[in-house]
Amino acid sequence: MPQVSRAVHPQEVVVPLYKRILVPVDGSARTHRAIHVSVELAQQLHAELVGFVAGPVRATPRANEADDDVLTARRARSVLARFERAAQAEGVPFEGVYVRVPLVPRAILAAAESHRCDMIVMVTRGRGAFGEFLFGSQTKAVLAASRLPLLVLH
Repeated sequence: MPQVSRAVHPQEVVVPLYKRILVPVDGSARTHRAIHVSVELAQQLHAELVGFVAGPVRATPRANEADDDVLTARRARSVLARFERAAQAEGVPFEGVYVRVPLVPRAILAAAESHRCDMIVMVTRGRGAFGEFLFGSQTKAVLAASRLPLLVLH
C-alpha cells in the first residue's frame, strides 16, 4: 500500500523589518501628527519608538542664553513626556532623547545610528520652493544624507 504524505504547513514566522523608529519632534503643531502616526505605525510593526528633540546651539552667545537653555530643556522634556504617554497608552516601547546641537539634520542622522534605528519618521512644514530657498529644509537634508528609509508626513 502506498504511503500517503500530508502537506505540512510551516508556522508563519513574522520577522519585523523595522524594530526601532526614530521620530524627531519639535513641539510645534506638527508634533501631534508625528506622535499619532508613529505610535500607530510602531504598533502595527511591533516596533519601538525613539522620540528625538534637538535643541539648536546658537553660533553667537546671548546674554540670557542660560535662561533659554533651561526653557528649551523644559519644553523638550514636556514634548517627550507627551510622546511617551501616547506610546505607553498603546503598549509601544518608547525612549526619549534630547540633545543640544549646532546642526539638527546631522543630529537626527547621528541619533538614528547611535540608537540603532532602522527607519525615520518626520513631519515636514511644506513651505514650498521659495520657503525652502529662504529657510532650507531639515527633512530634505536628512533625506539626502540618510541610508535609512524615511517616512515623510505632510
